[in-house]
Amino acid sequence: MSRITFGRNRVKLKKLLGIRLRLALLALLLVAPLMLERARSLEEARGKQLAQVTQEFRDLAERTADTQREVIESVATVLKSTAYIRSAGGIARSCDLMRASLPLNLPWIRNVMVVGADGRVQCSVLNAPVGLDISDRPYFKKARETRDFVFSDFLTARMIDKPMVMAAYPVSAINPDQDSVVVAGITLDWMSKSMTRLSGRSGFTAVMIDSKGTILAAPDDLASLIGRPIDALSLISAIADKALYSEQPEGSLSFTASDGARRDLSFMRIPGTEARLVMSVDESKVTGAINRDIRTAYLQLGFVCLFVLLGALIGAEKLIIEPIEMMTAVARRFGEGDWSARVARSRLPSEFVPLARAFNAMAAQLSQREREMLATNDRLTVMASIDMLSGLANRRGFQSRLDFEWMKAQQYGSELSLLMIDVDHFKLYNDTYGHPEGDACLTRLGETLAGIAADNMGFAARYGGEEFCLLLPNTGAQRAMEVGETVRATIRSLDLPHATSSHQAVTVSIGVACTLPGDNGRPGDLIEAADAALYAAKHRGRNTVVEHGFIRLVDEAGMALAG
Repeated sequence: MSRITFGRNRVKLKKLLGIRLRLALLALLLVAPLMLERARSLEEARGKQLAQVTQEFRDLAERTADTQREVIESVATVLKSTAYIRSAGGIARSCDLMRASLPLNLPWIRNVMVVGADGRVQCSVLNAPVGLDISDRPYFKKARETRDFVFSDFLTARMIDKPMVMAAYPVSAINPDQDSVVVAGITLDWMSKSMTRLSGRSGFTAVMIDSKGTILAAPDDLASLIGRPIDALSLISAIADKALYSEQPEGSLSFTASDGARRDLSFMRIPGTEARLVMSVDESKVTGAINRDIRTAYLQLGFVCLFVLLGALIGAEKLIIEPIEMMTAVARRFGEGDWSARVARSRLPSEFVPLARAFNAMAAQLSQREREMLATNDRLTVMASIDMLSGLANRRGFQSRLDFEWMKAQQYGSELSLLMIDVDHFKLYNDTYGHPEGDACLTRLGETLAGIAADNMGFAARYGGEEFCLLLPNTGAQRAMEVGETVRATIRSLDLPHATSSHQAVTVSIGVACTLPGDNGRPGDLIEAADAALYAAKHRGRNTVVEHGFIRLVDEAGMALAG
């Protein structure tokens, strides 16, 4: 007895919990989209903020790169000027001129020297380096080999034991008979000063490296890394290989770090050198505040869902839906025309399954009959929209297509053109050759228009009697006139005999109208405009194409069409 009672209680509990769960899910479907929309808007704001800040930092980096380029160009200018002086005179005279002409407003140039072919310093603004042998320095060798301006990698000056970079320019680039090289030492302090505006920005890192990956310059907060390899800066080391070996002037890389943060890295080459400005953006730091708002939004979503579930469970007692009521609702839907309505047997107690199976079988048979009836109606509708003589759509089919293309043009903001085409003196043609020949002529014209419509993504139809039309979606007035002329010329070239015509052949008159469909217009306006243009073409002597001036005027009454 106790087992029977337990079984009954279990069935009741399952029934109540099942209904409660459905009500809870329904409540969640109503509430959750609102909260998710808020989270989505915050995600979108985060993306915009990141893009704005990243662009701002990139602009700063580009200005920094330009400053570095200007520094290097100024050094190149000084070296070239000194090379000209050296090529024009002897060592002593050129040294005096070099010392006298060295600009005082270029504090990043520590020293300028003239080095002989043997690598020994012949002349120097500072006296100490005179006689120093630098023949083993790569920049000296490269300047002599390339006969062009050379900017060295990071090195330590021998005389002062300080980090520097060197620039060299061969005198042979000016005078091939001279084999000296002009060399200048550039202090790294001035290169770093140009990067001070990049320091102190949370989530952003930038350094300048040489061709071997040694850090040449950095903002104040990273000054201790100057002279060290780029691998010492883990945030940027991921792009080191791409920056060092890429032939492109700039590049970028995105990846997710081991801590889960997304980072965007990029580099720019300093023109005239092998040095690169390398930058890193840590999205988690840049968007830290809005990330907290997003986490709060998801937390709120969790609390709201919890409260909705509790409310659904408490209110379920008053909202219990019996299986028979569900079947009644499905039967009502089916009776109202929803032929896909079926009873979900898995949601019913076993006693209702046979009834549900019988109902679904009956619904399937009725639905099949309904589909067959709809298919038959569709075939009849298609047949009712075709002109059997020309093979084109008839007036009814054309009107349906015009309404569709009008709405489509409104949606996409595109132009719509219409050609109204009338066979010239067709009544005389029928009187001369008889109606069978007239029908054959219309059939031939229909085939011709169908081909032209296919070539121009248009829609051709027989509007009535000897009148045809050609609808051209997404087509402006000029192109519509070109198509109209094609139609006129093609039909004329058919050379269909017409003894009562002045052209001795079948010709057509064409009216062209074009508009940009809007809320204040209607498809009939386009037809009226094309008819007016066709009327004008008839009065101009036929066998011609006339465009209608389809203009929108704004007055106190609103929008109107004027031809």
